[in-house]
Amino acid sequence: MNRILGGKAITSAIAAFIILSLVFVGIKIGRFLVTDFTPNTKSVMLWGEYSVDGGEWKSITPEQSINDHFRKITIKGRLDETATFFEILALSSRDVWYTLKTADGEYEVSNRRSLPDMPEEYFLPSDKMQNTPGYKLFQINTYLFPEQVIEGNQDLILEVEYPYSLANKSFSDCFSVTYCNYDGIYNQLFFKSLPNISLFVLVCFFGLFFFPVSGFVLGRINYKYLCFGLLCFFWGLYMITQSLVDFMNLWITDVTMCLFAVKVISYLFIATIFLYLKSNLQKPLTRAIANCSIVVFFFTIIAAAILHLTNTTDLTATEPNMYIGIAACSVIMIALLITEIHGNRNAIVFLISWTPLILTLGIDILDQYVDLHGSHFFNFGLAITMAYQIVHLILDLRTQYKEAIRYQQMQKELYEAKVAVMVSQIRPHFMYNALTSIAMMCTLDPETAQEATITFADYLRGNMDSLKQTAPVPFETELEHLKKYLYIEKLRFADLLNIEYDIQATDFHLPLLSIQPLVENAVKHGVGMAEDGGTVKISTRETDSAYEIIIEDDGVGFDVNEKKNDGRSHVGMENTKKRLHDMCGGEVIITSVIGKGTTAKVILPKEGQTYENTVR
Repeated sequence: MNRILGGKAITSAIAAFIILSLVFVGIKIGRFLVTDFTPNTKSVMLWGEYSVDGGEWKSITPEQSINDHFRKITIKGRLDETATFFEILALSSRDVWYTLKTADGEYEVSNRRSLPDMPEEYFLPSDKMQNTPGYKLFQINTYLFPEQVIEGNQDLILEVEYPYSLANKSFSDCFSVTYCNYDGIYNQLFFKSLPNISLFVLVCFFGLFFFPVSGFVLGRINYKYLCFGLLCFFWGLYMITQSLVDFMNLWITDVTMCLFAVKVISYLFIATIFLYLKSNLQKPLTRAIANCSIVVFFFTIIAAAILHLTNTTDLTATEPNMYIGIAACSVIMIALLITEIHGNRNAIVFLISWTPLILTLGIDILDQYVDLHGSHFFNFGLAITMAYQIVHLILDLRTQYKEAIRYQQMQKELYEAKVAVMVSQIRPHFMYNALTSIAMMCTLDPETAQEATITFADYLRGNMDSLKQTAPVPFETELEHLKKYLYIEKLRFADLLNIEYDIQATDFHLPLLSIQPLVENAVKHGVGMAEDGGTVKISTRETDSAYEIIIEDDGVGFDVNEKKNDGRSHVGMENTKKRLHDMCGGEVIITSVIGKGTTAKVILPKEGQTYENTVR
């Protein structure tokens, strides 16, 4: 069943990936084929010149992007001639105030807000946050421009101001213009953002279903998979909001809430990165430190969100402080990961895989304070890192899935082996012989008959209980059950069977009923077939690397190189060898000399002697 569920989950994921990839490619091709009919987005829409912070004037054309850092930028010039072919100019602004006006001041549009003339309880949050520009999409009908502006005979002046004092911004990151016809902004959304949105919907799907469900398919809750699923989900949300940032104001009319949605999702995404990194820590101390760091960072997000929602300080104003928190938490997580490496190759590779993200994030944060000409490397580094993590975890999942199937097969074989062993010990002729011996004792020695009956009942109970026991048991448990078996056989063979014990080591574990088939062979096919009977000796000893159990008999012996074709089933012996190997890494070595006897040696390596579920 798990194999079927796992196969269906992987097949569904691959099918969804192929479908959405085809959508992505189809839209990209469609956008290329119909370029002349789709909206056109530019940084500015004026031919002319611009000045940054009152500095010298520089020439500009609409084909250029202005990547200068600024506090206030002034652009003056005439309307781009291509703008007259469209009906709408859509101005998209992020965290900036802007004013577009004619040189004579007769025409003016701005995103600045004033308090409405109504009771305060009717104010929108954006009305109360007068110092927060937010994320605004403003659509201007070109026919509202003065005729001289449309004809290109009059200058327009665009003034854009970044009101925050703690960081610099690149102009092209804060302001853009889209030329389009009526409803053309939705065409722009379709051609520009839908391919990316389609792919990152798939990422969200992976986050919500693929990795968490994979853990359940394997039969347990995998914390690492759950954390990575959460990380994928918020990565998808983060990239979707980045794709929709210019269009969000179409549906969320409050410009400050557009800002809130984008920033909070970004911070939660970074928090899930830290959570996933923590899931790779093993030591209790490092995990505790990581938990404290993540909790502090999470409450920092909550505090910033509360300050925004209470109209105290918006999220852009607190952004530099968040950068400091991100940097501090990143250093702590990296330091904790480094402390756990200790030559672990997989841990080293895992840490190196996050290098692209860390470096690009550092460069983009540095760009806020030092003009690096509008570097935008974070998403690129993020894509490399996340692609590696997804591939790595899928391969890891594939390996664990195979191990889970192998474990289930081993458990099935183990159960079948234990049934075979149990059945071999309670074969009808064995029960008949045991009951016949007890019946004879009832007349000759009633007390021995009573003891034999109780011993036989305990022996049968032990065989039945073995079906419930899945883990190795202490050697004392196996030895106690073995003595019950030999007691019953002694009743049958009497003086023809002698039992000797030389137990020098007992502090080890082995599968239940794994020694009895060897002793049974020694009794029935060794001394039992000798005319004068013989002795079965059971010994244990400890070496530097292993524990050894030796079963010796001085019976008839056999040729170990001769292929057995005696009509008997040897499944029990083969199952015993397999159980010892699979559960303890043990092996069975049998030597025999015809006419002198047989020795069976069981070797159990000490490195296989760690068990969590044992019976004592």
